[in-house]
Amino acid sequence: MRVNAKVRAKEASASVSTQAAPKAKKTRTNDPDRTKADILEVATHEFSEKGLSGARIDEIAERTRTSKRMIYYYFESKEGLYRAVLEDIYRRIRDIEAALDLEHKPPLEALAQHVRFTFDYQLANPDFTRLVMVENIHHGEHIAQLSSAQQSNMAAIATLRSIVERGVAQGVMRKDLDLIDLHMSISALCFFNGANRYTFSTIFKVDMVSTAATTARRESVTDMILRFVAS
Repeated sequence: MRVNAKVRAKEASASVSTQAAPKAKKTRTNDPDRTKADILEVATHEFSEKGLSGARIDEIAERTRTSKRMIYYYFESKEGLYRAVLEDIYRRIRDIEAALDLEHKPPLEALAQHVRFTFDYQLANPDFTRLVMVENIHHGEHIAQLSSAQQSNMAAIATLRSIVERGVAQGVMRKDLDLIDLHMSISALCFFNGANRYTFSTIFKVDMVSTAATTARRESVTDMILRFVAS
C-alpha cells in the first residue's frame, strides 16, 4: 500500500510538472528578401514624395519596423537605397512590358497596345513619374551608375524594333523611323499626362483627371503615334 501511494505521488508530481512546463517559443524566421522588398516599397514612396535630400532613413526604418542598421546593411547608404529604388522601378515597368505578348499581334495593333500600356502605367504609378523627375533634378547622376537599369531600358527599344521591322516589312510603317526618337515621343506624351495634369487642368480650366478625360487623352496619344509611324 505504501509503495502504491509513493508511485501515485510520483505520477501526480510528474503530471503537474508537465503541465506547468512553459511551451517553447516559436523562433522568428528571418526572410531577407521579404525585408528588402518591404524597405524598397516604403523607400520608393518616401523618395518620390520628398526627393533624395528630403527623404529620411529614420522614417523608412520606422515604417518598415526595421532599423537603420539593417537598411545600411542591405543598401550601404541612403544613396545606395535610392539607386536600388531607381533600379527596381525601371525593372518593374520593363518586366510587365515584356509580358504583353506583342510579337503575335499585327504591328499597328501591337504598337497601339504598347502606347496604351505606357500611358496607363504612368497614370497608375505616380511614384514612377515623380522618381524620374527627381533623378532628372540630379542630372541622371545615379542612374548613370546603374548599368542594369540602362540595359533593362534598352529592352523597350528592342520591343519597338521588333514592331517597326514587322510594320515596315508589311508596308504599314515608314522606313525612316528612329527607334530612340519614337520611344521618346511615346514617353513624352504619356509622361505629360501624369506629371502635369493638375497644373495644366488648373491653368487652362480643362478636365484631365476624370476617367472619361484620361481615356479620351489616351486614345488621342495613341492615334498621334499611329499617324506618326504610318507609311
